[in-house]
Amino acid sequence: MKTILYATDYSENAIAALKYAQRMAEDLEARMVLVHVFDYPTVLGTEGLDEPFPDLDKTAHENHLSKLEDFCSGHIGFKWKSPNVELRAVESPSVVKGIISVAEEWHAQIIVTGMKGESVLKELLMGSVPKKLIEKAPCPVLAIPSEAVYKAFKTIVYATDFEEEDVYALRKLAEMAERFDAVIKIVHIATEKEMYGDAHMDRFKDLVRQKVPYARIEYEQIISETIFDSLKTYFEKVDADMIVMLEREKKGFLKKIFHRDLVKKMESFGKIPVLSFRGSHHQLFYFKEAL
Repeated sequence: MKTILYATDYSENAIAALKYAQRMAEDLEARMVLVHVFDYPTVLGTEGLDEPFPDLDKTAHENHLSKLEDFCSGHIGFKWKSPNVELRAVESPSVVKGIISVAEEWHAQIIVTGMKGESVLKELLMGSVPKKLIEKAPCPVLAIPSEAVYKAFKTIVYATDFEEEDVYALRKLAEMAERFDAVIKIVHIATEKEMYGDAHMDRFKDLVRQKVPYARIEYEQIISETIFDSLKTYFEKVDADMIVMLEREKKGFLKKIFHRDLVKKMESFGKIPVLSFRGSHHQLFYFKEAL
C-alpha cells in the first residue's frame, strides 16, 4: 500500500492540512501515517549519567502519542482508527530530521504539512519546516494553506522553465493526476527578455509526449513584466486545485521569480496547495494502483 505522511505541530494551521491529508489518502486509497516530532530538554546535573530517568523516554512517548490521538479525534473523529492510518510520536532535536526518518521508514510517496502565516509562497521563501523538508526530504512535499479545503483534483497547474528535469517531475505528477482524471496545465511565464520562442516550447511538448503517457496535458506561455501578478491571475482563471513546482539545487522557479521584494504581494495568495518536487527526487508516486 502506498503512503501519505502527514506531519503536525498541533497548530491551527495544521488542522486544515490534517483534514486535507485524510481526504486525499481516502481518494488515493493510500495509507496515512501521522507524525508529531517532539524533544525534551536535558535536565541540569544529569548530563554525565547514562540513564538519569529510565522511564522518561517511555513516558514522554506515551504522552505525545496520546496527544496526537486527541488531536486527530478532535478534527477527523474516529477515522484515525482506520486500519490504513498509523500514528507516530518521534523524539528528535530536529523536526525535519524526525519527519524524514519516518518518511524513510514508511517509504512515503508524499509528505503533507500545514503552512504558517498568510502566504504559502512567503513561507517557502522565508525559511520554514516545509522549505527545509523540500530541500532534504526523500519525496515531494505538499504544503497546505490554512484556508484550503480539500476537493478532488480537477485542474493541476505545473509552472515550468521548459527544462528536461521538468519532464521527470511531470511523469511522476501524471500518476496522481490520472487517479483523478485531472488536467495538467503547464504554464511558463516570462518577461520579453526571457521569453522562449514557439520552437522551444514545441520541443518541450515533444519531449513530454515521449516520456509522459498521459493525454490530459495542456500548455500555455505568457509574456508579462509583472510575473507574480500574471501567475496569480492565471491560477484564478483556471481555478487551480493545486500548484506544482520543481526546485533545483542551484536554480528553481521559486528562486527565479519570487524574490523577497514580492513578499507583501504574496499575502493575498494562500488558498491553493503547493506541491514541490526537488530535482533529485527520482522515485515515482506509483499511485496508478493501490497495492
